[in-house]
Amino acid sequence: MYAEQRHQLILDELRQSGRVSVTELAAKYNVATETIRRDLDHLGTLRALRRVHGGAIISPIGVSEPDLLTRLRTNTAAKHRIGQAAARLLDGRPEATIVIDAGSTTGSLVPHLPAGAGPIVTDALAIAQAVLDRGHEVYILPGHLRELSHAAVGSSTVDTLRGYHPDIVFLGCNGMDDAGFTTPDPLEAAVKTAMVAQSELCVMLADSSKAGTHHFASFAPLNAIDVLVSDTGLSPAYVKHLQNQGIEVICV
Repeated sequence: MYAEQRHQLILDELRQSGRVSVTELAAKYNVATETIRRDLDHLGTLRALRRVHGGAIISPIGVSEPDLLTRLRTNTAAKHRIGQAAARLLDGRPEATIVIDAGSTTGSLVPHLPAGAGPIVTDALAIAQAVLDRGHEVYILPGHLRELSHAAVGSSTVDTLRGYHPDIVFLGCNGMDDAGFTTPDPLEAAVKTAMVAQSELCVMLADSSKAGTHHFASFAPLNAIDVLVSDTGLSPAYVKHLQNQGIEVICV
């Protein structure tokens, strides 16, 4: 079992019972207690749970927002696979106009963009620079840059987006549950909502740690997203639930 899969199972159990024990989880998944402690420490760093003596308890308001550098160092292997799989959605779309949302998972798409893809619109300086370095035509959205996510936000960002009609948008999120896709900051949520509204095809890039968590600001209901690209840590039941909402789910 991959660590990401075990993390998702731990979170599923935590949501059901409200508390998990290191020794019980180690016995259940047939791994060392030190492995479970590392799992819980990792999930605690993401604020997906609260560490207590001997185990963990559920975090009352979901995951708080880590900064971009922390996210760039988290679940890197899964994000690499997600980026590769998302890029394959551009096969047969040589002239597609593209929006790439700010984020570490969406950023993993950039190295796999096919030659000639674009023009590309983004709200992230790092993504704009990476896209430009690969020789693609790029438009960077105006606005105020958030310190935590390095995403451009504000009325000028949203107004500029309303003048574009891209073929496909690649989005990131901080949480996804039955309430839809969420992020901590309302201004960033407004930008993401505009991206969804203006695009023909909406693709969400989200590793399995985002499943079942929620944040302050919703930006899209589940059925507003056409494709979710995630990792194999998503449980089959959750995949089926998303498919029932009309989402094509790709797990890599």
